[in-house]
Amino acid sequence: MRAESFDFLQKYLNNPSPTGFEKEGQKLWLDYLRPYIDEYFVDTYGTVVGVINPEAKYKVVIEAHADEISYFVNYITKEGYLYLRRNGGSDALVAPSKRVNIHTAKGVVKAVFGWPAIHVRKVELDKAPTIETIYLDCGAASKEEVEEMGIHVGSVVTFEDEFMVLNEKFYVGRALDNRIGGFMIAEVARMLKENGQTLPFGLYIVNAVQEEIGLRGAEMIAHRINPDVAIITDVTHDSQSPMYEKKTAGDIACGKGPVITYGPAVQNNLRDLIIDTAQATAIPFQRAAATRATGTDTDAFAYSGSGVAAALISLPLKYMHTTVETVHRDDVDNVTKLIYETLLRIEDGHDFRYFS
Repeated sequence: MRAESFDFLQKYLNNPSPTGFEKEGQKLWLDYLRPYIDEYFVDTYGTVVGVINPEAKYKVVIEAHADEISYFVNYITKEGYLYLRRNGGSDALVAPSKRVNIHTAKGVVKAVFGWPAIHVRKVELDKAPTIETIYLDCGAASKEEVEEMGIHVGSVVTFEDEFMVLNEKFYVGRALDNRIGGFMIAEVARMLKENGQTLPFGLYIVNAVQEEIGLRGAEMIAHRINPDVAIITDVTHDSQSPMYEKKTAGDIACGKGPVITYGPAVQNNLRDLIIDTAQATAIPFQRAAATRATGTDTDAFAYSGSGVAAALISLPLKYMHTTVETVHRDDVDNVTKLIYETLLRIEDGHDFRYFS
């Protein structure tokens, strides 16, 4: 990876971008993307769309989502402890002893997830932490002191953990789900520009908000763009580490390439074009099967308007919705390359219908 791209990746991943409050991360992403697009627009809730060939009638989307899971302050005790509500699929099990940032109008306030010491617990009676039992300690001794810090019900809380490289092979951090996707589609735009590629259609590079609470940003922007084709990238579960059951999770491994999904929301001809592209360019890939839905923004695009040819290219990831989400750098490169190469094989007015 070139140095400028790596610097942007670190900065972008470290920046907080909680669901519903993605603004600052979206500004960073747009600043990086600007040199590689013709124009852009931002919708009411913060989804950002970079456009190449905006006058073209035929429209192709490449998309990722920008938001990360987080918490809201929900209740402040008279002693100054904070209880929370989830914002997205936050996992209470990983919270105890973690450091967090509470975002306020006065700036970031530091806090920690407290937990009783092992010495004072009956360990044999221990139960897993839940959203009802975890709490934050911001160093205040009263509700009034908490409020003086600028904290109130509705304040957003994100984990403090930041990006690192593991064994020179893996990228690790919080919110790789799915800001790493935003990075990859931005890199596709850069490669198109720097390689002098002219596309015969309009390309819409979409970094959508609010995926973690139900694909909401994608729903809104799909109706606005009304595309003909949508290629979505998101993360999927590496199933090699302990406690995964391959009979249900599939056999997916970090380092073995992008994951191409089969399922009702995935348009078969578009998926086959992606597979043919991978085979023709010697990009390793894996396969996965979805049930009724992929659970990604693919579903929102596929079923928008009168129906959109949509497909999903996933990045294998370990430890989803923790602060140590982990991906292999080769997979990042190969997902980027696969999206890029697929775009070069889509024609103006490409008819993906099964028959006519």
